[in-house]
Amino acid sequence: MEVLLRNQWSSTTIFSPKLSNSTPPLPIQFLSLNPTSRSSSSFNLCTKLQLPSRFLPSVLNATQESQVGVEANNEIREWQMQDFYSLRKEVENISERVEEIRASAGLQQLEQELAALESKAADSSFWDDRARAQETLLSLTDIKDRIKLLAEFKSKVEDAETIVKITEEMDSIDTALLEEASSVIKELNKELDRFELTQLLAGPYDKEGAVITITAGAGGTDAQDWADMLLRMYVRWGEKQKYKTRVVEKSPGEEAGIKSATIEVEGRYAYGYLSGEKGTHRIVRQSPFNAKGLRQTSFSGVEVMPLLPEESTSVELPEEDLEISFSRAGGKGGQNVNKVETAVRITHIPTGVTVRCTEERSQLANKIKALSRLKAKLLVIALEQRASEIKQIRGDVVKAEWGQQIRNYVFHPYKLVKDVRTGIETSDIGSVMDGELEPFIKAYLKFKYTNTMTQSGQGV
Repeated sequence: MEVLLRNQWSSTTIFSPKLSNSTPPLPIQFLSLNPTSRSSSSFNLCTKLQLPSRFLPSVLNATQESQVGVEANNEIREWQMQDFYSLRKEVENISERVEEIRASAGLQQLEQELAALESKAADSSFWDDRARAQETLLSLTDIKDRIKLLAEFKSKVEDAETIVKITEEMDSIDTALLEEASSVIKELNKELDRFELTQLLAGPYDKEGAVITITAGAGGTDAQDWADMLLRMYVRWGEKQKYKTRVVEKSPGEEAGIKSATIEVEGRYAYGYLSGEKGTHRIVRQSPFNAKGLRQTSFSGVEVMPLLPEESTSVELPEEDLEISFSRAGGKGGQNVNKVETAVRITHIPTGVTVRCTEERSQLANKIKALSRLKAKLLVIALEQRASEIKQIRGDVVKAEWGQQIRNYVFHPYKLVKDVRTGIETSDIGSVMDGELEPFIKAYLKFKYTNTMTQSGQGV
């Protein structure tokens, strides 16, 4: 029995399955499938052949699946091409940006300065003046780091450009290569942003590490809890920047949180980045310590000073200007903790500036460290107030109370973090409390740089 399916199947002859031992195989002739009559063709074929319907749907389904697969592959390739074109544009943009940064950084001038400093360091009388030698070595290290960083920028751009060229020459797009290039571009953009920020840091201590002191202000237990939240925020920021962060002093509150804490952040430009965090930080939220869940406003003060080694602080403080007191250090463990008065508190009487040190095990070590921090704090205040001598400094105490805030953190009735100096704000308060401070730091440095340029122009 031979059946011809008109306008449905191509003229290819195949044999149908044997229905029984006595029945010969049936030759069937097919024409190309008409998409508009798929359902009717299946019905006609089964009807005319009087065959079980289980044989024919498999043929039709295979054809349909192959067409769907081709369409899906075309869509995937189209998406890949769009990703590739977008990546190629990003590579072109970042290549231009790197060239601009390398030109503005004065690479040739840096190389000349490096050669001059290396020649000076090789001189036989280099170590005759130890202080100047140390200063020269620091400058030498700084220039080497900058040249190395600029070279790394160019190398990473070239890697991304190579991936783009390889992809253009290939018949198909390798998604793994595109992801690698995208990752390089993303990381390079972050490094370029940070490099541009360092260009705004021109202060004498901006390259140093930082010491952050957090003190609970008005607000009772809520303020102490808020101080603890700020402590975690700055520790998380330091970790994300890959700085060495250490909590060196922490005074717990009576019910919750902390009364005060001190963090040391060791890393290049840590003080420059964090200097704008000095001031009062205000929080508005539903109090977890209020049985009625009422909205509560609390304050905490943040002070930032450079982490300077003892030999670099050439400041003489007369003994009569210092009020030194000793007390027992709080905390757990240690042979002398809670037994011997190892904690040291030093007040500079003319200015009222006070520092406290408790992390060392001996009273003498705490006194040395406290004096170093006091000198660093006075130097920074003198720089801010443009005082030529320490005795010209006015008292500089951060007042953690209403009207003094530099930044507001609103948790209720809506979510918002806003810097009152720069006006920058975000509703992603969770990320901010997890250490995402880059937008605020960048905005403040630009704000500070603009103000400095304006004042310089007015002075001229």
